Amino acid sequence: MARPWKKVLIANRGEIAVRVTRTLHEMGIGAVAVYSEVDRAALHVRVSDEAYLIGPAAASESYLRVDKIVDTAKKAGCDGIHPGYGFLSENPALPEACEKAGIAFIGPPASAMRQMGSKTAARKRMSEAGVPIVPGAMCDTTDEAIAASEKIGYPVMLKAASGGGGKGMRLVHASSEMANAWERARSEAKKFFGDDTVYIEKALIKPRHVEIQVLGDREGNLVHVFERDCSIQRRNQKVVEETPSPAASRELVAKMGAIAVQGAKAVGYHSAGTFEFLLADDGSFYFLEMNTRLQVEHPVTELVTGLDLVREMVLIAQGEKLSFAQNDLQARGSAIECRVYAEDPSSGFLPSPGTIDSLVVPAGPGVRDDGGAYPGCTISSFYDPLISKLSVWAPTRERAIARMRRALGEYVVTGIRTNLAFHSRLFEHPDFVAGKYDTGFLERNRDDLVGYPKVPEADREKIAVAVALAAARMERAAGAKDASTGETGSRLSPWVAQHRGRMRG
Repeated sequence: MARPWKKVLIANRGEIAVRVTRTLHEMGIGAVAVYSEVDRAALHVRVSDEAYLIGPAAASESYLRVDKIVDTAKKAGCDGIHPGYGFLSENPALPEACEKAGIAFIGPPASAMRQMGSKTAARKRMSEAGVPIVPGAMCDTTDEAIAASEKIGYPVMLKAASGGGGKGMRLVHASSEMANAWERARSEAKKFFGDDTVYIEKALIKPRHVEIQVLGDREGNLVHVFERDCSIQRRNQKVVEETPSPAASRELVAKMGAIAVQGAKAVGYHSAGTFEFLLADDGSFYFLEMNTRLQVEHPVTELVTGLDLVREMVLIAQGEKLSFAQNDLQARGSAIECRVYAEDPSSGFLPSPGTIDSLVVPAGPGVRDDGGAYPGCTISSFYDPLISKLSVWAPTRERAIARMRRALGEYVVTGIRTNLAFHSRLFEHPDFVAGKYDTGFLERNRDDLVGYPKVPEADREKIAVAVALAAARMERAAGAKDASTGETGSRLSPWVAQHRGRMRG
């Protein structure tokens, strides 16, 4: 039997580093953090057992440096490295460097990463493995792209071969749009991934984005851990995820799960990973990509199954077999996750970095908040502006939605803009409540979800006057002295006194 692990280095930051730390502590394993110069006071540093500076704020000089990550793990005497998600989590150079250094990589083998890392290579490999793929083509020029698109049929989607997260993607409706879209997609792909290769894929009309969680050990035992519906997206990035999917029957999920396991076995996969599919109205589904890592939205799977996916990843990396088979897994109830971002939905969801003045996190039955922030901390402009992931569980979807509404009503963040109001509106929208949504839902309902209430022309002047009068009264009250105390502004309630400046702005 291998000796027990003493330490694991977490090659990440923010909420996912905090989340991994918690599981390591439950397993009796020390958590070693790394941080950049702007993350000295970050929460993941504060909750760790040891922490090491690895470079400047720029991720390219810190969190993306394989050499610094592995050297730090060696100096700290770590048994393994967990990459979290993002940064180096899907870079095969990290598991290869770990192997050379004699440190366990808590994730899939580099060979599987390489086979699935390029979307074009992954499409080819999955097609060979019998996994259904969306019709598409590789092209080298605009003319070739136009010819292929006319054969496939518009609309088509241009996608970066080496990318993800919505970068290097353009929707093209006609040949006249291709030249501009082609150049912009290639330029963006080069900027974010260092590779300007793009390919064409048939754009499905109003598809759902449904993914299957897979989990496998080093001896070839693989299972699927059901599905997550990730169709609520902005800029091709997920914002809300739930399981079970309102659009997929248990029979369909079983079929998708079997296909995902088949695809994972074809590339010799182990650890946690996710197969992402586009689901059409008629129940047909097509392979989109595989994420060879832990997903951001893994908490909803954990809530309905009772599994700790991080714990399973650690056990697999230690050489343990899966302790369960496919038939042992059951999904109970309904779980939903909201990604709480420091961003301004009314301005196109632009990031809103800054210092959090106050933070009140919801609690109570069936509520889980995976956070990486605290009052007084700074949401940096250098990294993804995710504050936390708010998840709920309930026996039914209807009750889960009600619980999420309650939790969102308790969530308070001041000092920066957030998307909390957007989430509150979403969970009141009748189509979302009915489960009638797809990947274009947010864009079609933008005014309802991120705009301002429409005021009749005849009432606008009256409302403007009322607001002006209320502001004037507040200003006078703020400058008045209370006869009993002699203090300026004491007639204001504490809440108004605290937020007066923000209301003027």
